Amino acid sequence: MEQNEYQEIYQEFKELVNMSPSVIEKWLRTEESKSVGWDSGDGESIGHKSGEKIVRILHKNKADLTEADYKHMQKVNGYIKRHKAQRPEGDVSETNWNYSLKNWGHDYKIKK
Repeated sequence: MEQNEYQEIYQEFKELVNMSPSVIEKWLRTEESKSVGWDSGDGESIGHKSGEKIVRILHKNKADLTEADYKHMQKVNGYIKRHKAQRPEGDVSETNWNYSLKNWGHDYKIKK
């Protein structure tokens, strides 16, 4: 990747991931968080694992981010954008759609 690609990925990630590391960590401990998503083969969903990676990324200084971090950030950006586009009608507060989105670090109720 080129430097401008890294910057675009970083900026978009900072805009889309609107939950703090501590809020994500607390969310990931809930039954709702653990109840949604595709099982990665070991009993933990792909989204739940992603949330754990997001927390690690958010705790890093920008200068310490690796290419693997940027690739995951790019994956997170794509997931959040696609998932938001599939928002169901009505109150989504207590839905799997919302729970999954939170596993990826985005709370639709937070305006940034």
